[in-house]
Amino acid sequence: MSVLRIVNVVGARPNFMKIAPIVSAIEQRTDMESILVHTGQHYDHVMSDLFFNQLGLPRPDIYLGVGSGSHGEQTGKIMIEFEQVLQDVQPDLVLVVGDVNSTIACGLVAVKMGIKLAHVEAGLRSFDRTMPEEINRVLTDQISDYLFITERSAFENLMNEGIAENKIHFVGNVMIDTLLRHRENAASSAVLDELGLEPRQFILVTLHRPANVDDPRILEKLLQVLGMLSRDMPVVFPVHPRTRKQVQQFGFEELVRQYPGLRLIEPLGYLDFLKCMDNAKFVLTDSGGIQEETTVLGVPCITARDNTERPVTVTQGTNVVVGRNPERILQEARKILQGNWKRGQIPELWDGKAAERIVDILTEKEGVKLA
Repeated sequence: MSVLRIVNVVGARPNFMKIAPIVSAIEQRTDMESILVHTGQHYDHVMSDLFFNQLGLPRPDIYLGVGSGSHGEQTGKIMIEFEQVLQDVQPDLVLVVGDVNSTIACGLVAVKMGIKLAHVEAGLRSFDRTMPEEINRVLTDQISDYLFITERSAFENLMNEGIAENKIHFVGNVMIDTLLRHRENAASSAVLDELGLEPRQFILVTLHRPANVDDPRILEKLLQVLGMLSRDMPVVFPVHPRTRKQVQQFGFEELVRQYPGLRLIEPLGYLDFLKCMDNAKFVLTDSGGIQEETTVLGVPCITARDNTERPVTVTQGTNVVVGRNPERILQEARKILQGNWKRGQIPELWDGKAAERIVDILTEKEGVKLA
């Protein structure tokens, strides 16, 4: 029997949660083989090892170690290294997830070498071309053979961009596969006790996007908003390394110290963060994945961005997109603190089985050709 050989690509920590259920689903089959490639686009030994262990991911079969750099430099390095990988491995298909530089870089190499490409989380659009992630999404979708979508708005986006309908497959959300699989384990985390927090008595924050942390005027206003919120209840802010660097570079440490209830802590592992998110009064974020996770957890989410590529979290979920205006953020936060927030519902097919659907489709379409 022929085996479908798939190279699965990860490049940054958000990719781990998306690839884990896919690798697991492939490992359950005898007619498929997974080769896990970590480009090393973002790499922190402690955090990466922790995430791999907690998610049950095998060690990467191949680690490229490209490191950080400008968008062009990083993309170019990944393409050079990944081309050699494909020459050595000779896979039947390359699978990429999300919208990081590794996604488009590895996708381009695959199609230029005549290898089929599958994109998980296809069709999501913020319609903001100033976001590097938006460019990565659009270009990856244009060259993919399989486009696996998480919500129905993605189908309309892809059709409007001229993608053939038979390439598009509505499978659900692999991020939610991971969340549902690990929610029970996360519940036993002691992180709330370690941080001295009570359920529903703290606000959880994540901010890392350049539009929020690279402009000192915007970052200062956001920190001031967090400080004001911390007078109502503790604000717990696991700080992304990029954000930590900017806080220090702009000289905002003294500003943070003015607010004893504003707690900037080190990044958390997946299970500890999930426990915090599941027990927060609300989450203030600029992360796309967290908008999805809070929707499934039924936790209010305030998104400090002008747009979202995940509209189902707003139309069906618990997410409100408010931009960066301090008054607007405070207004929504106070509504939630007063118990006045919209209850959402779990979107269609966000049931923990997206990875199984992806693997079934690939087996049906590609396995026949190998037989």
